[in-house]
Amino acid sequence: MEAYERIKKSIIEGAYAPGTRLTEENLAKELQISRTPIREAIKRLETERLISPLKRGVIVSEFNTEDIRQIYNLRALLEGYAAAEAAVNRSDEDIEAMERCNEQFKDLLENPTYERTERLNEIMELNNQFHSAVYNASHNEHLRFHISSVTVLPLVFRSFYWYNEYQLKKSLELHQTISVAIQANEPDRAKTAMQEHIYQGRDHVLKNIDHES
Repeated sequence: MEAYERIKKSIIEGAYAPGTRLTEENLAKELQISRTPIREAIKRLETERLISPLKRGVIVSEFNTEDIRQIYNLRALLEGYAAAEAAVNRSDEDIEAMERCNEQFKDLLENPTYERTERLNEIMELNNQFHSAVYNASHNEHLRFHISSVTVLPLVFRSFYWYNEYQLKKSLELHQTISVAIQANEPDRAKTAMQEHIYQGRDHVLKNIDHES
């Protein structure tokens, strides 16, 4: 897990940029660990499409606009279903976990005492925790496994770093709508709110990719 987390972190943070070639030997030297955990980490990162195999070594994956659109659309289907399942299967503890994330998110928005990058790091982590709480509330481990393969893309593009204050507030509002719908056992409403949340994220990434290209 340590090798996997460290390599993944380097990809997400841009230390290993898209198109960078990686080998077991070089990674083992850089991380100062044996090649066996490196090999296992590479297999897992390939399943998440963060890296792609070469004849020798692997390469950090590059995503075009169609990749982004397809992955976000699939994520909307999966996470929408997860939210609907959560509205049926959730426990009181699941609701508390979602509300706790939303309260902390709200506190960060209302009290911007952190430096911007540090604050956005906190918000991004709370966003991940909220979505994980929804997956947990679905009580469907098979669903969680498939969702994990399509949730790395927003991390790669660090999409929250393109959000202004209004967009951050809209993200929180949708989190709150999702949480209320799940608590009220309203699967259709929870599904619709989650899908709208994902589609807004998709459109936001595509807009900013176009501006940067």
